Amino acid sequence: AGPGKPSTVNNRQIKPSVLREEEVSFPRGGASLLTPLEHKQIQIEATRDVLFEQNNSKKAKEGLGDEEDSSEIRTTSEQQSSARKKPKSRRRNGEAKGAKEYTGVRIEGLSYKRLVPGSIVLGQVSQINEHDVALALPNNLTGYIPSISISEKITSRIEAIIASDNDEISSVGGSMEQKDIDLKALFTVGQYLRAYVKSTSDEPSYSGAKSKRHIQLSIDPRQANVGLSKSEMVVSNMVQASVASVEDHGLVLDLGLGDKSLKGFMSSKEVGHNVDHTTIEEGAVFLCMVTGLSSNGGIVKLSADTQKAGNVKKTNFLANAPTVDAFLPGTAVEFLVADVTPTGVAGKVMGMIDVTADLMHSGASNHNQNNERKFEIGSKVKGRIICTFPTVEPRKLGMSLLDHVLSLTTKSAAPGKASQPSVEELPLSTIVEAAKVAKVEPGVGLFVDCGPTGARGFVHISRVADGKIETLSETTGAYKLGSTHRARVTGYNAMDGLFLLSMEQKILDQPFLRIEDVQVGSVVKGKIEKLIVNETGVRGVLVNLAEGITGLVPETHLADIHLQHPEKKFKEGMSVTGRVLSRDLIKRQLRLTLKKTLVNTEDAVWSKYEDIAPGSRSPGTLVNVLPTGTVVQFYGNVRAFLPVSEMSEAYIQEPKQHFRTGQVVNVHAISIDPEHQKMLVSCRDPTAFSVAQEAALKDLKAGDIVNGVVIEKSINDIVVELQESKLKAIITRGHLADGSEQKSASTMKVIRVGQKLKDLLVLDKNEKKRFITLTNKPSMVKAANAGHLLTRFEDVRQGERVEGFVKNITSSGVFVQFGGGLTGLLLKRHLPEDTIQLPDFGMRREQSISTMVISVDHQQKRFLLSLQDMEESKPMPSSTKEGFSADRAVTNAVDDEMGGIDDLQIGKLTKAKITSVKDTQINVQLADNIQGRIDVSQLFDSWDDIKDRKHPTRNFTPKQILPVRILGVHDARNHRFLPVSHRTGRTPVFELSAKPIDQKTSALEILTLDQVQVGSNWVAYVNNISDECIWVNLSPNVRGRVRLMDVSDDISLLNDLKGNFPIGSALKVHVTGVDLNSSRLDLSARSANSSGLLSFESLSKGMVVPGRITKVTERQLMIQLSDTVSGPVNLIDLADDYSQANPTTHSKNEIVRVCVTDVDTPNKRLTLSTRPSRVLNSSLPVKDPEISTISQLKVNDVVRGFVKSVADNGVFVTLGANITAYIRISDLSDSYIKDWKNHFQVDQLVKGKVIAVDPLLNHLQMSLKASVIDKNYTPPITFNDIKKGQVVTGKVRKVEDFGVFIVVDGSSNVSGLCHRSEMADHGVDDVKKLYDEGDVVKAKVLKVDLEKRRINFGLKASYVQQDDGKESDADSDDEDLEAMEGVDINGAHSEDDMDGVDGGIDLGKIQDIDENREIVQALDDDSTELQAVLPKTEFAGLSTGGFDWTGGLFDQDDQRNRSEPDDETPEMPRKKKKKKPEIKVDRTGDLDAHGPQSVADFERLLLGQPDSSYLWLRYMAFQLQLSEVLKAREIAERAIRSINIREEVEKMNVWIALLNLENTYGSDETVEEVFKRACQYNDPQEIHERLISIYIQSGKTEKADELFQAMIKKFSQAPKVWINYATFLFDTLASPDRARALLPRAMQSLPQYAHLELTSKFAQLEFRSPNGDPERGRTIFEGLLDTFPKRLDLWNVLLDLEIKQGDKEQVRRLFGRVTSSKLKSRKAKFFFKRWLDYEEKQGDKKSIENVKARAAEYVRQQEAEQADH
Repeated sequence: AGPGKPSTVNNRQIKPSVLREEEVSFPRGGASLLTPLEHKQIQIEATRDVLFEQNNSKKAKEGLGDEEDSSEIRTTSEQQSSARKKPKSRRRNGEAKGAKEYTGVRIEGLSYKRLVPGSIVLGQVSQINEHDVALALPNNLTGYIPSISISEKITSRIEAIIASDNDEISSVGGSMEQKDIDLKALFTVGQYLRAYVKSTSDEPSYSGAKSKRHIQLSIDPRQANVGLSKSEMVVSNMVQASVASVEDHGLVLDLGLGDKSLKGFMSSKEVGHNVDHTTIEEGAVFLCMVTGLSSNGGIVKLSADTQKAGNVKKTNFLANAPTVDAFLPGTAVEFLVADVTPTGVAGKVMGMIDVTADLMHSGASNHNQNNERKFEIGSKVKGRIICTFPTVEPRKLGMSLLDHVLSLTTKSAAPGKASQPSVEELPLSTIVEAAKVAKVEPGVGLFVDCGPTGARGFVHISRVADGKIETLSETTGAYKLGSTHRARVTGYNAMDGLFLLSMEQKILDQPFLRIEDVQVGSVVKGKIEKLIVNETGVRGVLVNLAEGITGLVPETHLADIHLQHPEKKFKEGMSVTGRVLSRDLIKRQLRLTLKKTLVNTEDAVWSKYEDIAPGSRSPGTLVNVLPTGTVVQFYGNVRAFLPVSEMSEAYIQEPKQHFRTGQVVNVHAISIDPEHQKMLVSCRDPTAFSVAQEAALKDLKAGDIVNGVVIEKSINDIVVELQESKLKAIITRGHLADGSEQKSASTMKVIRVGQKLKDLLVLDKNEKKRFITLTNKPSMVKAANAGHLLTRFEDVRQGERVEGFVKNITSSGVFVQFGGGLTGLLLKRHLPEDTIQLPDFGMRREQSISTMVISVDHQQKRFLLSLQDMEESKPMPSSTKEGFSADRAVTNAVDDEMGGIDDLQIGKLTKAKITSVKDTQINVQLADNIQGRIDVSQLFDSWDDIKDRKHPTRNFTPKQILPVRILGVHDARNHRFLPVSHRTGRTPVFELSAKPIDQKTSALEILTLDQVQVGSNWVAYVNNISDECIWVNLSPNVRGRVRLMDVSDDISLLNDLKGNFPIGSALKVHVTGVDLNSSRLDLSARSANSSGLLSFESLSKGMVVPGRITKVTERQLMIQLSDTVSGPVNLIDLADDYSQANPTTHSKNEIVRVCVTDVDTPNKRLTLSTRPSRVLNSSLPVKDPEISTISQLKVNDVVRGFVKSVADNGVFVTLGANITAYIRISDLSDSYIKDWKNHFQVDQLVKGKVIAVDPLLNHLQMSLKASVIDKNYTPPITFNDIKKGQVVTGKVRKVEDFGVFIVVDGSSNVSGLCHRSEMADHGVDDVKKLYDEGDVVKAKVLKVDLEKRRINFGLKASYVQQDDGKESDADSDDEDLEAMEGVDINGAHSEDDMDGVDGGIDLGKIQDIDENREIVQALDDDSTELQAVLPKTEFAGLSTGGFDWTGGLFDQDDQRNRSEPDDETPEMPRKKKKKKPEIKVDRTGDLDAHGPQSVADFERLLLGQPDSSYLWLRYMAFQLQLSEVLKAREIAERAIRSINIREEVEKMNVWIALLNLENTYGSDETVEEVFKRACQYNDPQEIHERLISIYIQSGKTEKADELFQAMIKKFSQAPKVWINYATFLFDTLASPDRARALLPRAMQSLPQYAHLELTSKFAQLEFRSPNGDPERGRTIFEGLLDTFPKRLDLWNVLLDLEIKQGDKEQVRRLFGRVTSSKLKSRKAKFFFKRWLDYEEKQGDKKSIENVKARAAEYVRQQEAEQADH
């Protein structure tokens, strides 16, 4: 017994140590892992073993005998309560001695429950999938090996593939690690492998059936060889190894052992029979047998040859091993039989390890085998280990005695046995009509013979019948021995060698058992399991065909027509009939169709290209509609192409107008290419071509003359219907006439549809395609009538003149075609000399030509032609060359070899001297009397040769001599050049080429337009710039145009074309279109992938493309995207902020980026947008979002739009592309507007609130009333609101001599008069000097005359001061810091207040020196007052201290000082003049009564008040007014150093001012530096709050947010910090979700007593914030009230919030609840009184009476309670 075994001591059960599974070889500190009790057990068992050996007794002492019994594993306490002893058997040499003492081992097989993580099993590969391998395990189990559990090499390759995918690196052509893993190249079906169980789990079934069991395995040698070491590497042992590398003579293998130095090697001869070791990939895994060790023991020799390892008759099995760890699944062993039962065999290996072979693997399942007869107790039997039982103690192994497992082969190939049927011979799902019961295992199942095939099968007891069967009997019942039954094959287990069958009727009736049973193209029935729905609707239907088999019906296959509402037709559980479209065995998926035309068709199913014959018919589904045709999908992977020409007998221009995706079409096959899986089909009726037409086509011959009627006409050809036969033929434009191309074009123009054409010649016919070609060339018709037209090769005669037309032109000659497709060759040498140098030899395709046959090759059937005898092709005589003399000499020729002018022929190489350099050409001299030009396109060979691409000709200088080649004579009329023979004029200008390549090649190739192909690349040179395009030259003769949008990929360059692409500059272009008829060449300089011409078909919603502004109006921009596509940008699509939408800021021909917002292809309409959020970045802020549908809007939304029209009944406003809102006249304004139409103009920007939305009628109604839009709207003050004694602010409307008229602010034009006598406390002589129109004043209402509707105002300072004092007293108690936000330190009084911050002193009234002392005192008092304004108390909110550091706050004070009249003093009574000398003396000492005006003034004042922060701040503001930011900083630093350390508030003010200054004028770094310093010298929390307030007021909300986040970490114990942050998130950032997330975090940080107040504040924010949710706030308050029902302050707060919300019913319910609770009389009185006050203001008589009745009821209850007591 070991320390981990359960044992008994003194009849007391001892539990195993929990450390058993975690034992280590060397415990830390040398300590033992065993408990003292376990040590005692070991001693007892050791004593027993010694006694047993000495006495050799049959029985030990009683106590020890119990221990021995307990050390053996028994079956169960119910089945084997005591060990069953076996009778003695004959012993040979004492072999049975150990068996006699054997007391019984439970024979058990492997099962799902016994299979635990850590188990090791032997399995056989049964299926290889894409990403895993199925492994057949013993006893009908199957495990799966994922690709990442194969070997370390394979895992590394998978990681490399994933890494390359992430890095977007192509794996094609890469290393092995970057190739996809093909598991079929690594494994073979039937291969034996040792597997390690990683996990077992139950996979849920989606069809409601029992969950499937999933076993995940690993064959990685590191896990499969667990427990093995170098010492276990003995011969015949089995070890699992992976291929580390493939060498020339074998494989280097990785054994996965702890010793990395130990490697394995397998010779190429040991890999297996007929296996090439070089084809094996690295990472492949094999179960190998150890054949030996190298001399140094570092290399293990292995063999994977199953024929060798499976031969265990004499060798290749393991009888002894150094340790028990060597015995692992896969190893063949010899064991001693200790017990034999009808259901299995048990024994021991090496006398110490128990092994068992169960019913399946002992061979007992074979009805011909009797285990007790076959296996004799005490005999030695060979078997192969197939599994371990990790949870069983003592150690036990599972064994297989089956022949095919022993030989490591499949059962059908087991040596020495008759061939057994394989799974291919008896496929899964096969129904066995007569399965005969061969053996019955009562509690297990039936073993049956599967008919004449000889296959053995097993039916589990649960699969015998539909119902539950408790037991089976061999002699009685329906399933006794010999009975036959109908059964179905459900599986095959290669390890067990048995077919698995089911006799259940439901399995027999089931149409399919697996997806492989469902055949493509078959008609199936099923029930709808689920409708697949997404945001766009029903996208498909899942149909259940059988248990575990479900097919998908895509949306396009739900019906023959497109269903608008599929959910109305298809319901879950509904039975449907469909047809299988495709089957994917790897993904285990089926695609079905419910289209009736496909389901009910009787045509052949096209599922393989090989089975399709030309001419056969079948319906198919259109999956893609292209301009050139459609792609048709059939069954499986069969697809075909239906070209436009085969869609119909009629002409189809646009397939999308006639066909749609998902449509079913009946087609017949035209051609099939199974090798390349291509097929061409047709919809045309093959029977439409009548027999008569077939015969007429057959009789028609080339050379026949026919008549016809024009039935169709296109640009390049006409279709003619031949008379009588009704056959259709075609005539191209070039075949309408002889002569020039213009003549053919003119003939084409006069031809009309329906016109009869006579004497047409049949050129050729194609009977297979039913294609006939005609010509109307008179020369060929004449030759046909004369019988001279060539139609057969046999008709060709040498020396005969023949008429034909040019078929093709090459560099070596011209191909001339005649009738019947007969073609001859006209070589270059047989052309006239003067035409050889011309482009295309001066010819064109389809040109009529008369030639002479000069040779005939009858063997090759070829003939040559010549034009030499043609009169019209002879060279022009020299006498006709006007203006030239043959012997005319040249003067001072640049090239000394030049003779005369006649030497200058095309292709001539000579020299030229540059006379001048232009942007597009270089002017040269060949001689003094011979001029020439070199076009810029003839200077460089390639793009790389051009050094200066903006000015290519700048590298050339006058007098430079260049080698040139003559191209022709320049024609100044059309800027082309002509052949030299076409010289005109006395002094020709030669067209030259200076390209280096032209100096080297012998043949001169002159570029012409017909040589330019679409898609080819060229270097072009800018010749001219127009508004719509750039004209460029490819050569002097070839000119093209580049659209402005195609000039460059960089749009920014297009707004300055002349600067970025000047005349003469070079461009790399490619050809986008060539039109030879109109000599038009279209080019593009954009990259090839972005230069496609835009069309309505290529545009899609959301595309961002460049465009050119073609028209600018006040309402919109017109943008051109291509020659055929343009669209408008309306006001609503110009900008994300409508206030910036101004089309006139753009100019015509400007290039802009636009986004396509809507494409209406049928109507050819396009809507574009230049919104930055559309064009640049979708995350940009959008002030006015796009409104595309009316469903985006809801009532109470505030939106902006542009006035669309002004009608008699109201105004219509455009909010979106198709969204228009109506505004009634009554909703235009809160005030009455007499002529309201004059207040609104078309395209005027307005802001309104949605008051009604009707999506069904698409009606939208808005209001522009300020009272409706603004929640905080205050109605204008009316005359009736003005009360006597009221103080108001206003503006001076008019100034008269007797007084001023004042308009009250915020009123509906309420005005009144302030008489001159009420303007000041002293007399006012000139009112106009004191006030001007527009002055802001504060006045007191002295009198209100209701009858005359007149108001008298007073402006005396005493009126205003007296009233201010009252207000100050009234508000002093409730004043908090938020009221100080924005305080103007210079005072908020206007000029008209007479007494301001300067001390309220009127210098005109000063009489003596004593009064001057009062001035000083007044100044000191004023300073004190200003200091009091500065913050000394705790902030309720956040503030910057109220300073404006732009210097603007001080302007009012200076202006007031300047505006005060200087001549006021002389106007005072003369009796005061005698005091003036004294006043002058004192005014010099109190100069700052008007404020310091210079640096000296400030410095002087600071000497007396160094601790006054107010004075320091004014000094800083003074410097900022002078833009002296650095000096302002220095002053702040001085102030910090100078102010006494005790004056904390004063210092704080300066720090805040410095922070404000750095925020406005500094950088983030300077702000951070000052902030850190301020935190060191002041309260850090307050400094954080002040800086946050500065950030908020300056609009830097992101900075404020970051600082808040730092604060809640640093000052998490301060509730105010959390509340302030939540307020900021709610109100400023409009992020209520983030604010709500703060509450749980705050409650974790704050103490318990602060939770109530904090939660209440957060709830109040939900009510008060415009971004809050009052309903959420109510929920929070309800929670608080439930917890704290007696906190009346919570009731009060909630009542205040609800009253402000305005929901009367909610307020009444809340009052009712609080008054219904148990309140004391005083508190109840308070709430009843408050309720009554509310009803008196908001309710009616009924509600007031209700409150009174409730109050009376409360009083009665209280009196009754008192009486009871």
